[in-house]
Amino acid sequence: MMRSQDAIAEVFLTALKGLSKEDREAVLAGIASDKSLAEDLLDLALIESRRDEPSRPFREFLSDKRRA
Repeated sequence: MMRSQDAIAEVFLTALKGLSKEDREAVLAGIASDKSLAEDLLDLALIESRRDEPSRPFREFLSDKRRA
């Protein structure tokens, strides 16, 4: 069963993909010019780009950070 936020996201993505290139660029430029939305988008892009990287325990990360 699809969660409501997944359904809403799908509607927005479908609408965005259905726009002309010019209109799609205007919407994306609006998102990029909104500081809060742009930060969210950058965070999500970083998470997605690193999704397949191995993880490690947070305590190990902190230990390495303290040594540096």
